[in-house]
Amino acid sequence: MSPTSYPQISQTSQKWKRLAVLYAPKKDGGIERSTSPAQDSFKKKPVLLLGGAGLVSTIEDYSRFYMTLLNDGQLDGVRLEIGRTHAKRSSRHARTRQPRRRGGFGLAFSVNLGPGRSPEVGSRGTYSWGGAAGTSFWIDPQEHMFGIFLIQVLPPTGIPAAEQFRRLAYLALE
Repeated sequence: MSPTSYPQISQTSQKWKRLAVLYAPKKDGGIERSTSPAQDSFKKKPVLLLGGAGLVSTIEDYSRFYMTLLNDGQLDGVRLEIGRTHAKRSSRHARTRQPRRRGGFGLAFSVNLGPGRSPEVGSRGTYSWGGAAGTSFWIDPQEHMFGIFLIQVLPPTGIPAAEQFRRLAYLALE
């Protein structure tokens, strides 16, 4: 979406009630509806158009996007020219001085370097990322699978749950 085509508030205000509610952790445990201004941040055009600054979507579209990446840019008989560019985004490029078990980073994703070299479960070459309110995803080209974990808690408290979800998904493979 180009900056000039960003929907105006008046065009989308009737859809605001459809967006997921943002929650916050309670001091005594559990969660409660957040009073953070982040809940309403999507109502105005962001300064920089990127995922963490106003991108909203449905789980169906999110899933289709990851299915397209998993299928090397193809979905429903349509091919997007993302092959070479996507390979660079999803393979290790950044070298850090972090301990060996930190994994790697491509130009857009965290990259699993394989068993014993990355802290998360998954095949070598699995790429992933997490969002501000506890959302996360992974795409495993070797197993031809992806996972999406969505919560709306800021700051996130569901990271162990997301990791457990991922482990269970791999345990379910035959």
